[in-house]
Amino acid sequence: MINIYEQAAKMILGMTLEEKASLVSGFDCWNTKVVESVGLSSVTLSDGPHGLRKQIQSQDNLGIGGSIPATSFPAQCLSACSFDPTVTYKIGKAIGEECRNADVAMILGPGINIKRHPLCGRNFEYLSEDPIVAGKMAAGFINGVQSTGVGACIKHFAANNQERRRMTINAIIDERTLHEIYLKGFEIALKESNPRAIMCSYNKINGTYASENEYILTDILRNKWKYYGLTISDWGAVHDRVMGLMAGLDLEMPGSAGVNDAKIIEGINTGRLTEKALDRAVMHIIVYVLATDRNVGIKFKCDFEEHHRVAVCAARESMVLLKNDDDILPVKSGSIAVIGDFAVNPRYQGAGSSKVTPNNLDCPLEELKKAGLDIEYAKGYSSKPDSKLIEEACEIAKGKDHVIIFAGLTERYESEGVDRRDMSMPDSHNELIKEVCKVNKNVIVVLMCGAPVLMPWIDDVKAVLLAYLGGEGVGEAIADIVTGKVSPSGKLAETWPISLESVASNENFPGDMRTVAYKETIYVGYRDYITNNKRTRYNFTHGLSYSKFAYNTGRSQQYANFGDKFNVSFAVKNTGNITAKETSFVFVQKMDEGVYMPKLTLVGFAKHEYRPGEEHMVTVNIDTKDFGYYHTGIKDFYASSGVYNLYCGTSIDNLVPLTQVILKSEEIAEPSYAPNDFEKLTGHKLPEPVYRIKRPYTMENCLDDAKHTLLGKMVIMIIRHVAGNPADRESGQDLMIDASLVEMPFFALMMSSAGQISEEGMQGIIDLINGKILRGIYKILKNK
Repeated sequence: MINIYEQAAKMILGMTLEEKASLVSGFDCWNTKVVESVGLSSVTLSDGPHGLRKQIQSQDNLGIGGSIPATSFPAQCLSACSFDPTVTYKIGKAIGEECRNADVAMILGPGINIKRHPLCGRNFEYLSEDPIVAGKMAAGFINGVQSTGVGACIKHFAANNQERRRMTINAIIDERTLHEIYLKGFEIALKESNPRAIMCSYNKINGTYASENEYILTDILRNKWKYYGLTISDWGAVHDRVMGLMAGLDLEMPGSAGVNDAKIIEGINTGRLTEKALDRAVMHIIVYVLATDRNVGIKFKCDFEEHHRVAVCAARESMVLLKNDDDILPVKSGSIAVIGDFAVNPRYQGAGSSKVTPNNLDCPLEELKKAGLDIEYAKGYSSKPDSKLIEEACEIAKGKDHVIIFAGLTERYESEGVDRRDMSMPDSHNELIKEVCKVNKNVIVVLMCGAPVLMPWIDDVKAVLLAYLGGEGVGEAIADIVTGKVSPSGKLAETWPISLESVASNENFPGDMRTVAYKETIYVGYRDYITNNKRTRYNFTHGLSYSKFAYNTGRSQQYANFGDKFNVSFAVKNTGNITAKETSFVFVQKMDEGVYMPKLTLVGFAKHEYRPGEEHMVTVNIDTKDFGYYHTGIKDFYASSGVYNLYCGTSIDNLVPLTQVILKSEEIAEPSYAPNDFEKLTGHKLPEPVYRIKRPYTMENCLDDAKHTLLGKMVIMIIRHVAGNPADRESGQDLMIDASLVEMPFFALMMSSAGQISEEGMQGIIDLINGKILRGIYKILKNK
């Protein structure tokens, strides 16, 4: 029987140069192309990763229209807090089944970019500040999706850690930090799940766009990691298609209306592009289509009710109890005031390309009532502080045994395409909490947001339950935790800082109009806070339970060679009186000084359920490669010989000695790293900051560059008008759409027009902004 690679090779031999050049870009926004001459069909791709976002029809090339109903699962900011890859596996499997049901061959997810800074507008879509957590939780999701025959596309490769000018920003990162922090999660996920595809990011990495970055796409991905799947551009991320093919980018999305087909053929005819490079990309695309095409068109019916149960359970497993003074939670009885519009209209997902039309959205207030609680409700807030609403809320709060306030961030505060301005919650939410606390001391806050927020009222409330963005099952999950049906077991997958000023990357986020320098190097998240003894609001891995757990380790000593993997075991006992789940963490600390390292580094975790009084032996597999650092001399991870202490515990704040590892390693000279000498580390002399870009503008510029000019402002107004009335857009999507239109490079805006704007027409717009008004108008009218 002919295998899939032989079949693909045979197809390539039967294709013309024109057919091959055409195949390496999409047919439209969501579909690959058909090649009738060799019998190759088309497959459909759709957005994720918190549920299937399949557009009702291909209304636009920006992919911003409405979508078919699907299950809305917890956002990854929440599911990561389960610290249980079986949770993300179940989510992935359910999404894969819904893809099969909708004839979708690939889901665009998971997103595993590191949470470098809490203001990144897309942090709700990412997993963690730690690459091991991101990689392992992503692998669970990918394995779940691909168990159904659907492909998963991991994204955004790499260093897409902000939304501001994400399409053009140049991320300057030293080699060690790039591998140790920003690539490691991808490597783990690829090796533990082998996703069918990987999506490149928009941004530049050390001066070269990811879509044409041979170091990232070939040297690392293909040659070092031995990845043989499909590489895809983010939508509109292709700059030079010929350079992209040579660098290792297979599929351009969306289609370019034939513009790049001609450039590919020209590149081969002039010798700028080899046909071998084109054939390599064609091979990867055909293999993917053949591997998934067998499922397309086959009737498949998924169980949406069961998927809703998956969403509820995932949210319940992941929510984090941040504070619980006097064990005020769980609430079993008594008079209760529930306050806050989020209790009726919950914030359950982020805005942007991951937004799902939910099948069955829970109402937290109704779910709390179903649990048998005696409740009186008040709205509490609107978009601005409202004294009447606050007075009404305070009135019902008086004398109640418990007050539960639902608060957080509205979808106007965080969205794909824009970064947050600060960590503050809406004034109307903060003011409500402050005033209610004056009339009742038993206040419980349920937070709904996609990223850390400031909590000026934290000392005045008794408890805080972090629901993040819980998907369509958020209401039932909250009710189950609040009433004690289940014990909370989520732990923070990111640090919650006490202020922006304490964030290591804050002085270099989001950079200027051209460049962002990652001067904090490896000190991202807990690596910085723990090493430098900085105060936080809540540390990475923090999370409370309704039960208590005791750890018994035995404090052994063992020997290992660098590169070994081995198991460590320790006993954990539930000393409380209820059944509860517990995540146990293992951290490593090197005893002697040498190359700069974090004080503690996470090397493993495991989650188990314990009945009251039950004890488990917990086993965690340890890879000694995680003890070390990326050595730029040998281009690989390395740890020197020496003593390494392992600690285990319920969180980074509560660790006990586990074992001492005497590591033997090949002696290699350690580079004289100096984290405070960034230019030496990167080999880049940083340019002077640019906060205003002057004319003349080219295809590489964007409207944001020209917004300070009168002509630029006029063109922005026209483009926004052409994009349609914001009132007609899907709720919450206007921020992403406006940001995309203004920050998308001119050439990408042209490509995303689905042929409506020619290259000459776009050049006419640029001429207009450059002050060459007559020439610009002529080209624009000619394009029309």
